[in-house]
Amino acid sequence: MSLENRYDFVLLFDVKDGNPNGDPDAGNLPRVDAETGRGLVTDVSLKRKVRNYVGLVKEEQPPYEIYVKEKAILNKQHERAYIAIGAEDLLEGDGKKRKGGDKVNEARDWMCHNFYDVRTFGAVMSTGVNCGQVRGPVQLTFARSVDPIFAQEHSITRMAVATEKEADAQEGDNRTMGRKHTVPYGLYVAHGFISAPLAGQTGFSGEDLELLWQALENMFEHDRSAARGEMATRGLYVFKHDGKLGNAHAHDLFERIRVNKKADVAVPRDFSDYQVSVDDHDLPAGVELIRRVG
Repeated sequence: MSLENRYDFVLLFDVKDGNPNGDPDAGNLPRVDAETGRGLVTDVSLKRKVRNYVGLVKEEQPPYEIYVKEKAILNKQHERAYIAIGAEDLLEGDGKKRKGGDKVNEARDWMCHNFYDVRTFGAVMSTGVNCGQVRGPVQLTFARSVDPIFAQEHSITRMAVATEKEADAQEGDNRTMGRKHTVPYGLYVAHGFISAPLAGQTGFSGEDLELLWQALENMFEHDRSAARGEMATRGLYVFKHDGKLGNAHAHDLFERIRVNKKADVAVPRDFSDYQVSVDDHDLPAGVELIRRVG
């Protein structure tokens, strides 16, 4: 079932005593806007969680394989596309031929059909064997915390030893020190956009859309780790347009979802410390608000 509607959505999620997205350029400290102190989570991080959820639920079976994943050899996936469309003769012995001639479009279509994240988020697949480029219908912004965050640094020690020499050392001399960074609490807001015309080009379907909503609702439930603390989706508000091109500007719709710290709260430490207001009155003609979460 092809998409006949444009969608814009607002995603709310929070973190408690964890690091939602470490910055490798800052010693893995939680990402932050240096000027405002508000926390950041990249679109890449959010897409990673969607990919992980889909891979888990669909068990990496076509047409729900995941293209961008840990240690994936992308050029090998490109070769699979050429083999699947019967164009093995275009693959050189070293598998690194870049020109696929008139088979590039066929290879790109196969990649879209086989990999969920390619037809959802798009991909540049011109490395090695050329499978072209795909502009994905689903796009996400960075998530930004409602209030400034305070990154705490904790010292940790390793009690176990790795070698006999360490085991023979005097007590206290064999302890390796480390650091752990957490945000006591942060509530984040991200915006998303879904283009029906681009969905038609990649084959992103209504079934794929429903899977995306499920992933955004449940992705943190299957992404637990000591580093990330407690994370949860707190709101998913979807604006559905009655046409492919839309009936209102996205920024006007996003302004209808307001998140504010309660007046009697000095330092927020829980989702209950915030007030989420949703203005669903007098929506623009042809726009429907769907509350998936919240």
